Amino acid sequence: MEDLETEYEPTIEEETEPAAPARRPDGAAPEAARGRAGDGPGPDGDRPKRRGGRRRRVCIVCADHIKVVDYKNVSFLRRFVSDRGRIETRRKTSACAKHQRALATAIKRARHLALLPYTAEHVRGAGMGHR
Repeated sequence: MEDLETEYEPTIEEETEPAAPARRPDGAAPEAARGRAGDGPGPDGDRPKRRGGRRRRVCIVCADHIKVVDYKNVSFLRRFVSDRGRIETRRKTSACAKHQRALATAIKRARHLALLPYTAEHVRGAGMGHR
């Protein structure tokens, strides 16, 4: 049994540090160098963790290919008004800046024509501020 336990002596090739992986002809790094080989801190170890936090959602108006935000489309505009009657922020609606401005203008026009309320009904009925 003792004759099977021989000391391991590395060869000359094993003692040197491994060379950097060769680049592909198109100039991209090999797959192992890009971190796809299961060394990422993902839940299964198969995918590296994404940098920069959450992915930005796509603008709803751009995604639906709506050309003009119409003030008469009340059911669409209600999605961008809170339960208290306030215009939701871009962070909540995930609308781009251009369409958020158009939505705000359309909501204000719909309010002026009494298609949308300025405030929620439960706030109007409570008589806030009057004693």
